[in-house]
Amino acid sequence: MLIFSLLFFSGLSSAQAHKTITVENLKIEVGWQDEPPLVGFMNAITFEINENTSDGQSGVKNAFKNLVAAVKSGGLEKTLDIDSDQEAGHYHSKIIPTRTGSLVVVLKGDINGIPINSEITVEDVEDKSLLAFPDTTGSSDQDVVALKNAMSGLQKEITLLKSKISGLDTTSGNFSAETAYNFGIFGLSLGAAGVILAIVAMIKRK
Repeated sequence: MLIFSLLFFSGLSSAQAHKTITVENLKIEVGWQDEPPLVGFMNAITFEINENTSDGQSGVKNAFKNLVAAVKSGGLEKTLDIDSDQEAGHYHSKIIPTRTGSLVVVLKGDINGIPINSEITVEDVEDKSLLAFPDTTGSSDQDVVALKNAMSGLQKEITLLKSKISGLDTTSGNFSAETAYNFGIFGLSLGAAGVILAIVAMIKRK
């Protein structure tokens, strides 16, 4: 369902949230390949670089020969590896967003002798819950809480039993097989609850 939603939204308009800047006779469009961009999903930042001439507009080849592209998030910056698309003037750089929020694309250098020094803010990265359905996070959290409460109750029972054991004379008639059986059942219950909680926690992390 999530994959279908991604394809649907990206198919509406691939350039819906792209940003365009103009530098002399150059037009540079920057944006995400798949929109909206989601945390943890492979994506790419795309570049479309065209040059206005007397004959019209044409894609610029080898635009990144003397141009460096980087992406900034807060105080962190990463230089992008640029790949050329088949269509002239079209480029992309694969990236997996790891945080929600805005990213800034930085362009420095020159294209055919025209100096470029620009920062372009692209569409904000969203959490996958934006498109995920059904949302299972809530039920998982509730299961973990319920198990924790059950374990807490069992631990209290064990503590109470331990306090009683300390004053119990196992050689007297007060100690019976039924009492020993009850102790064993409580111990096994506590161990089983611990195993279940560990399994649920592991599944929740995946």
